[in-house]
Amino acid sequence: MALFGFRRSRDDDKAEMSFVDHLEVLRGHLFRSVIAIAIGALTIGIFNKFFVHFILMGPTHNDFPTYRVMCRIGKAIHLERALCMSAVEVKMQSTSVAGQFTTFFSVILIGGFIIAFPYVFWQFWKFVKPALTKKELQKTSGVIFWVSLLFFTGVLFGYFVIAPYAINFFAKFQLDKNIENRWTIGSYFDIMTPLILGSGLTFQLPLAMFFLAKIGIVSASILRKVRKYAIVIIFIVAAFITPGPDVISQVIVAVPLLLLYEISIWLTTSVEKQKKKEEAAEWS
Repeated sequence: MALFGFRRSRDDDKAEMSFVDHLEVLRGHLFRSVIAIAIGALTIGIFNKFFVHFILMGPTHNDFPTYRVMCRIGKAIHLERALCMSAVEVKMQSTSVAGQFTTFFSVILIGGFIIAFPYVFWQFWKFVKPALTKKELQKTSGVIFWVSLLFFTGVLFGYFVIAPYAINFFAKFQLDKNIENRWTIGSYFDIMTPLILGSGLTFQLPLAMFFLAKIGIVSASILRKVRKYAIVIIFIVAAFITPGPDVISQVIVAVPLLLLYEISIWLTTSVEKQKKKEEAAEWS
């Protein structure tokens, strides 16, 4: 595959595109992506009261779905004290003149990107696709679906699992009982954004490992070697963001991440087996 060997069309035109031509094509894809993000941002802007109160501020509400579901599970298995999280009692404030205004624009832009993600990735894929061979295209069929599915699954996991645990932990953490937690809306948003977007990107790990294995940068043996370190890191992160010392909440956060890691090993193993088969076929 050669990025700078794109053809102008699928016809018999053999002329290769110049670097300037590539930049022009890329600009078109970027422009359409920006328009899609703007449409998503406009949608959130129109329904901003719903998105801010019920979505952005959701984990601070006592009736947030995660709190209710985990408490019901706790009661059912007689672990109510471990799984039921108490009320989040934090007052928020804006300490700058344009604080709420700038936060509003940050919210709608990030939200617009999340909504438009499948289209944005499709535009990126359209730019890269002409550089792939027919064989490579066959192996990457359905990539837009899988990337989008993993991204939204990660976003939901970050929002409904990681974010409420983290918010509950920071709301309860105090160096001294005389120190009151009074957050700024900007700092709250700065915590929520990486938790949600970061989870969406983290869930791309299996596909990232798949493509890295394709080009020979990552192997299944390397991933197996560092597995024990990955497990430790995952559980440290889970222990940090979950409130209290209970193991159950830590496992709830850690298991999906461990599963992603194991899927990555499985995918890289399948890639290596396929490569060996192709090499054997060539020799024969």
